[in-house]
Amino acid sequence: MKKQLGALTRISAAMTIGLTLCGGALAQEVVKIGYSGPLSGGAALYGKNVLSGMEMAVNEINAKGLEVGGKKYKLELVSLDDQYNPSQTGVNVQRLIQQHKTPAVLVPHSGGIFAVQAFNEKSNVLLLAYTSLPQVTARNNKLTVRIPPEFTGYVDPFIKSTMPKFGKKAAIANADHDYAKAWTAVFKPAWEKAGGTIVAENPMSYNKATDFYSGVSRVLQEKPDVLFVGGASEPTALVVKQARELGFKGGFIIIDQAKMDEMAKVIGGYAPLEGSIGVLPLVEDERKDAKSFVERFRKINSRDPSSEVSLNYTAVHATALAMKLAGTVTDPAAIRAKMNDAFNQLPAENNPNDIDGIDEKGGTLANTYVGMVEGGKVKNLSLRALSAGK
Repeated sequence: MKKQLGALTRISAAMTIGLTLCGGALAQEVVKIGYSGPLSGGAALYGKNVLSGMEMAVNEINAKGLEVGGKKYKLELVSLDDQYNPSQTGVNVQRLIQQHKTPAVLVPHSGGIFAVQAFNEKSNVLLLAYTSLPQVTARNNKLTVRIPPEFTGYVDPFIKSTMPKFGKKAAIANADHDYAKAWTAVFKPAWEKAGGTIVAENPMSYNKATDFYSGVSRVLQEKPDVLFVGGASEPTALVVKQARELGFKGGFIIIDQAKMDEMAKVIGGYAPLEGSIGVLPLVEDERKDAKSFVERFRKINSRDPSSEVSLNYTAVHATALAMKLAGTVTDPAAIRAKMNDAFNQLPAENNPNDIDGIDEKGGTLANTYVGMVEGGKVKNLSLRALSAGK
């Protein structure tokens, strides 16, 4: 009996060791992508849009299978809530690196991105930065990829499209947060260089107010032809609505943070946005691959995707392909070195925003389209064609 028990003990121990080794092997077959963004609080919807695009990409990659260096991997997304707080972003990303061994993390707000850039090269993690601020790549951080093209590319085409139609007098009535200030700092001299004048400047606290009549009235007293507006979509829509109610007949230049399709839901369609130019809503994009993506996303989520969804979806697909091209899931520098090739080689169905690659600083290059509202409908305009004066 003792011999039988001894044998059973040895068999049990051997099985335990075998299962432990098997579990270790299985753990090595998983590669994790990190995310730190707002999943609660006032910016939760924005953060969840970003995350839903990433999740869609991860599910597609796993369904097809990811093979890197002759080994098969399952991609896993680890998401942490930072409530749009940069200091919490830093804590989250350190946790993602140390606890989850993530070779890449995605952060969707500039404050958090700057916090992570303070240590990501030393900590050896690839930062996927979802912001259009050019300062993110101007820092020459070797392990940063900026996902959207920088916003400065919108400014001159927006002016060329708006000034001839409405006039040379512009008033600034955008939000007062840092991102809006960065837009203003570029827009204002560009408008003046094009021959226009800024007749009023009254940034407003979009995130704290719901009634903008006094602020809008102040700028309209100077009889502008164009209003420069933008912040989060809902308050931007209210600024537009109240400007129309106060009799404004001119055009709107809308910074890329605000999405016209989301604004239209607040103010009853595109009619109040007549003469507006801004980022082309993905649901209004007439390109084949954009339409296909919208339909696929709708089937899964029963709602419309925004550009936050599609661009971060593409970023995850590109990161997985870069791992495959680099032959590693653990070397962020090698993965970063293949990101340009990855964007170039992505199947069109995984690249609805038509990203061409990345520049020498790590910012994406894309055939970006913008939208102008004419006759109550959104007209598709190529940013490259507008820049060329076509």
